[in-house]
Formats: sequence, structure tokens, C-alpha cells
Amino acid sequence: MKLLRLDTYVVETLMPDLVGHDKKPSAFIVYLYLCGRLPKERTRKVAASYQMIADDTGLSKSAVQMSVRHLQRRRLIRAELATRTAIPVYFVLRPWRRS
Repeated sequence: MKLLRLDTYVVETLMPDLVGHDKKPSAFIVYLYLCGRLPKERTRKVAASYQMIADDTGLSKSAVQMSVRHLQRRRLIRAELATRTAIPVYFVLRPWRRS
């Protein structure tokens, strides 16, 4: 079983902001999912399709798509595509941290 470590900010500030203020609980679930899929290395990127995220979280594919767009607008993730049909690579951002 893998242990997921989260910054206190994620639970105390980000969760109430996304779930309560933005009314986007699915965006919080997607953000947690991507955090949980991060490899042990220092890299903050995860490759996952909308369908993969939907299957693993129980959300619909359209809810995942809207959540990804919302997280990108909020600058909590960044997505890159090698080609138009490639699986996106998501960079999980933590703007509250000063690297």
C-alpha cells in the first residue's frame, strides 16, 4: 500500500476553495488522483488519459475533462501533448510552495 503525503495547504485551503467556493468537488478528486499517481522521483508529471482518470476515480469522462480545464485555469496542473492524439502528461503544480 502506497502512502500519499499531502501538504497541509491541500486539505486546509485548496479543498474548501475547490469544493466550497468553486463548487468543483470533481476537480479536487482529479487533483488528488494526479498527486497519488506521482512517481517517487522528483519529477512532478503523470501520464493519464481522461478515460483512465474516469475509470480510476469513478467520475464520468466529461466530469474529468471539465475538472482538468478548471485545474489548468487555476494553474494547479499543466498538460502537454506530444501529438494531438497522445495521452496527456500532467505536471502537478504547487503554486503555494516556493521551490
